[in-house]
Amino acid sequence: MDCQQSYLYTWPEKPISDAQFSALVELVEKRQVGYPVAYLTGKRGFWDLDLNCNPSTLIPRPETEALVETALTLPLPANARVCDLGTGTGAIALALASERPDWSVTGVDRIPEAIELAKSNAALNGLTGINWLESHWFSSINADQVFDMIVTNPPYVETTSPYLMQGDVRFEPHSALTSGEDGLDDIRHITEHAPAYLSEGGWLLIEHGFTQHDAIIALLRQRGFSKCRGVKDLNGLNRLTLGQWLR
Repeated sequence: MDCQQSYLYTWPEKPISDAQFSALVELVEKRQVGYPVAYLTGKRGFWDLDLNCNPSTLIPRPETEALVETALTLPLPANARVCDLGTGTGAIALALASERPDWSVTGVDRIPEAIELAKSNAALNGLTGINWLESHWFSSINADQVFDMIVTNPPYVETTSPYLMQGDVRFEPHSALTSGEDGLDDIRHITEHAPAYLSEGGWLLIEHGFTQHDAIIALLRQRGFSKCRGVKDLNGLNRLTLGQWLR
């Protein structure tokens, strides 16, 4: 019906058209087989933003808000340069830009449709000035570009994980979910190459599965990161790992 819920309360007796009824039946049938509500409605809330969603990228999840919260607590310059790797809907980049309008925020994704979706979400929320870049991780970022913080919610699910056959993820792009037999292939790549794009004292923040913290903190320390630590989610599970780059 393309209306607010209050409209339904105001006009409860208003009949719907045949076309609207057909659309309703189609939506119900899709939901009965588990198709995600966010893809059915094309919307999902994140932070205090309204975001468009589509099957080109993952649906933003509440757990990722912990990444935003942690990023906002770090000692960064007032005009910090920040990169969101694998931006998808743009959720993280947009949340950070909404809270820190003086930051220079860049959102990176290798999927052109995801970049277009992120741009539409920036316009939807009135957030201008964000840099959007089509790039497979660091591949298209200028070699002389450095950031004070890199944040990422990369693929981290094992390719054989039974989780892939459950819930919403059955309908989400597996290329945005899986990363090798142990789920760490992309995180290894990011950890290895991130220092070349970090300023002195810059931070790398990684969202991951709750069993992967020990492996990721070991990767960060082996690469030479300092002040490495984990952050737990509301369920008390390790959800983020971060480290600082000091040359």
